[in-house]
Amino acid sequence: MMKVALGQFAVAPDWETNQRQCLDLIAQAKAGGAELLLLPEGILAQDINNPELLPQTAQPLDGPFMEGLRAASQGIAVAGCVNVPDGHGRFYNTQFVLRDGAFIAQYRKLHLYDAFSMKESQRTSPGLELPPVVQIGDMKVGLMTCYDVRFPELARHLALAGAEAILLPAAWVRGPMKERHWEIMAVARALENTCYVVAVGECGARNCGASMVVDPLGVITLALGEAPALGFATLDRERIAHARRVLPVLENRRFADPVLADR
Repeated sequence: MMKVALGQFAVAPDWETNQRQCLDLIAQAKAGGAELLLLPEGILAQDINNPELLPQTAQPLDGPFMEGLRAASQGIAVAGCVNVPDGHGRFYNTQFVLRDGAFIAQYRKLHLYDAFSMKESQRTSPGLELPPVVQIGDMKVGLMTCYDVRFPELARHLALAGAEAILLPAAWVRGPMKERHWEIMAVARALENTCYVVAVGECGARNCGASMVVDPLGVITLALGEAPALGFATLDRERIAHARRVLPVLENRRFADPVLADR
């Protein structure tokens, strides 16, 4: 068993406000007995009317924003996404996992959101490595970020690498049927890999929130709305074992683990 907390909030334009919000969520998650808190994508700063704010406010992982979160992560794992400078005027959309004051994983988003009239690649550099699987408590956890959920081969790679749960921070943009896309794909990635998906969305003026936990048989066990909220759920390794016994899709597959394309 692992108790997780999902903290969705509206990201402000200044990192100090966002840091205070994150620290408050960390404190609440600890008080609620969670082993892991998942925060949204892009938690450092956001202003939908000023896209240049993202590269302007990017900070290294040893910058003041992350140093505050790192100090607060004693006794809990904390994951989310921040913008990290790439050294060339752009940034990496970087997912981090902290535990007990130290980084235990990081992942630079592979699939950039060049879709639905948006162009994430204008300011963001893509990652070049597959995301890791890390141990948190008794559970092996893989990392994906937002638009990654539309690429099932990435979730399959994580499952084949041992992931029993996938962390999916996002800033999912509202739009016709977009919330439905978010739910369908989170459920599909869980069901086709018989693993948990823990998905947390930013809930600002443009984004829908709608954080959820999906179990290995596609059941949504926690669903948050569009307003800031903190929710708790329990991930059960017995549920994973049961799902993989009655639905052995990983065992029955006929395709090998996909290889990252050179782009």
